[in-house]
Amino acid sequence: MMKEFSMLAKTFKGLEEVLAQELIELGANDVLIERRAVSFKGDKALLYRANLCLRTALRVLVPVISFKTKNTDGLYEQLKRLDWSRYMTEDTSFAIDATVYSETFRNSLFVTYRVKDAIADYWSQKTGKRPNVSTREPDLLVNVHIANEQVTVSLDSSGESLHKRGYRVATTEAPINEVLAAGMLLMAGWKGQSDFYDPMCGSGTLLIEAALIARNIAPGVFRQSFAFEKWKDFDAELWNDIYNDDSAERDFNHHIYGSDASFYAIQQAAKNVKSAGVQKDIDLRQIRMEEIKMVNDQINAQMVNDQMVNGKMLVMLNPPYGERLASNKDMEELYAKIGTALKHQFTGATAWIISSNAAAMKCIGLKPSKKYRLLNGELDCQFNRYDLFAGKRNDQMVNE
Repeated sequence: MMKEFSMLAKTFKGLEEVLAQELIELGANDVLIERRAVSFKGDKALLYRANLCLRTALRVLVPVISFKTKNTDGLYEQLKRLDWSRYMTEDTSFAIDATVYSETFRNSLFVTYRVKDAIADYWSQKTGKRPNVSTREPDLLVNVHIANEQVTVSLDSSGESLHKRGYRVATTEAPINEVLAAGMLLMAGWKGQSDFYDPMCGSGTLLIEAALIARNIAPGVFRQSFAFEKWKDFDAELWNDIYNDDSAERDFNHHIYGSDASFYAIQQAAKNVKSAGVQKDIDLRQIRMEEIKMVNDQINAQMVNDQMVNGKMLVMLNPPYGERLASNKDMEELYAKIGTALKHQFTGATAWIISSNAAAMKCIGLKPSKKYRLLNGELDCQFNRYDLFAGKRNDQMVNE
């Protein structure tokens, strides 16, 4: 039986509970929600699975030491005394990633230098050889987190952020982050139990993440590598077994639809969908939001039929926020068109919309049944659910 140890999965603000549930389902123990993170315990197999399977984690850290100190000299001495031979050799290249929230330690770059010196001096004293610092593809990535005087030093098992799945080969302006997209879908209860439609699909991130969830395909299967594969105690046989185990994948008996007003966006989405290998699950069309019409029980281009729309479909949108060039009036008109299309063309469906433009969100003209706060990059966003009941429009109007 493998030994259990403490780990920490980082995520975006607002996705902590979703990530905690993911970890519980993976078999993690002592799961505890923290600020933009979830701490947990598990063995080496769980560490590997967490990197491969978690949809809402940005990276998985393994803490190796935690202590309090009042200055960088104390930081240096504590880390020089640490037995680094447990984690590396003098030939291991390494890099430091420091995050500092402290009045005591105000210069994160100086913190990085002191940690680097502590590790290098440990090896210089032990073997007479100093390991190389490499900012590009280091063998060991050391994460340093300082909050006031509390220092936590961890090994980063992920390397590149886990939102970089590996399937994105094309992009449009301001694509939604893959971790945020997956988190939104999981918050909406998406498991592939219905049809799904994104009428402003951009480069297709929501569509692809929806397909991966529906088929329970691990999001990490597209990546070239993870940082733990270079660790001193890496178990290649265990990792090979976990990576090649597709027993949890499942059938998907519904369909996913994406449309966008931009032909270029649809072209980019098609490239990403192909790269992710989910072409058979996703249908793409160039359609403007306001042009979506019911025609002979079907929407334009035979994309979404009556059975899908009435009571079975999940609709999700990440519309423009107006952060760049569009005027407030343009945004308000766009969001009003979204509300009209949802009300008249998606009766019985459930819709979710994320936006940082609170004024424009009011122009949707529908009363949200649930509201959440999420961060999209640095933007504070509303993530609202709308239950699109049949009936008069006034029945769903927002009470001003």
